[in-house]
Amino acid sequence: MKKLQQLGKQFHPIVWVLLFGTIMTRAASAMTLPFLAIYLSREINLSPLLIGLTVGISPLMSAAGGFIGGHLSDRFGRKPVMLTSLFILSFVYACFSIAGSPVWFVVLNALNGLCNSFFEPVSQALIADLTEKKNRMKAYSYRYTAINIGAAVGPLMGAYMASTSPKMAFLATASVYFIYCVLLFVLMKRFLFEGKKEGKEPVTFKAAAGIIRRDTALRYLILGSILVNIGYAQMESNLPQHLSQSIENSVAVYSILLTINALMVVILQIPISHAAGKFKPMQVMIFGAIMTAGGLICFGYAAGWFLAAAAMILFTLGEILIFPSSSLIIDDLAQEHLRGTYFGAAQFRRAGSFMGPIFGGYLLGKAGGMVMFEVIGAITLCSILFFLIGSRVQVKLPAVSVKKEML
Repeated sequence: MKKLQQLGKQFHPIVWVLLFGTIMTRAASAMTLPFLAIYLSREINLSPLLIGLTVGISPLMSAAGGFIGGHLSDRFGRKPVMLTSLFILSFVYACFSIAGSPVWFVVLNALNGLCNSFFEPVSQALIADLTEKKNRMKAYSYRYTAINIGAAVGPLMGAYMASTSPKMAFLATASVYFIYCVLLFVLMKRFLFEGKKEGKEPVTFKAAAGIIRRDTALRYLILGSILVNIGYAQMESNLPQHLSQSIENSVAVYSILLTINALMVVILQIPISHAAGKFKPMQVMIFGAIMTAGGLICFGYAAGWFLAAAAMILFTLGEILIFPSSSLIIDDLAQEHLRGTYFGAAQFRRAGSFMGPIFGGYLLGKAGGMVMFEVIGAITLCSILFFLIGSRVQVKLPAVSVKKEML
């Protein structure tokens, strides 16, 4: 009990709410979004290309809106940006349950991406605002674990609802976001929380954009991450369509693959960080890109659940190496009064998540899953060029270990 009390005192109560809220919202969204491609194919009867456009519009809006949302939070405070985003997300998921036209699905998923691009980087910046430097990396590690706990639970519930009542899954997700919004509002009001650092003159949008543009290390990180995200985006867009064409009981197999992905991240995050501790974060991301590309190529040859599971294991190892390192590099690069702006600028990498479903959907329809995954795997490998250049940039990029940063 004493240890639990000590652990609780390490973080601000709002940080704990953000961590537990992350579990709940990720589990809720994982009940719906990974199965959106299947829903659009079966219920709305859309082509692979149109499904790719519908799924891909969300990360496109994330890429465009992240920098704006992060900068607004630096100027006007975290609280209004976060609460407004959560409320609109609740509304969007409720509308998903009644939408019947492809146009509405595109519009709603665009709003989903925009609001997430406002909330996610701002919540990361808020965690840093409210956490002492010595505990900050532990808080990021807990957040990353929370994301994957939710992602492990959600697909199992989503598989059941996808086969019984897909619309109820959307309503359940809407309810979770609304409850999260109310809880966060009450707690922020109780602590008289404004969510904005005082004592510094607000930086204009133009000046913030100029600072980001001159940060060479951040630029190479984003460019390489765009190519990685082209590959990673296939997991929620074209992978389920490919499996439905090549494997029996594809919905169940896909749900198991998503659970494998999430559980591996939760279990292996710390052991792998120990093994990678002697490398720079950018170098770790290079190793991750190689594994991610290998997993993608293996997906193309998967004609049964065993090879599909092996591909997911390789794919997930790449994810474990890439994504935590990327977030921690951004935290290190960011100036304190521009932390929201930096995390928002990192959302530009989601341009790859927009291009990936569309380009992959085109290849899937024209050439089949094998060719599609081979081409996407090759594109993912090209990210190594940018990570190699970024690893040589010395300005504001210390050669610290992944183990030290992640823990």
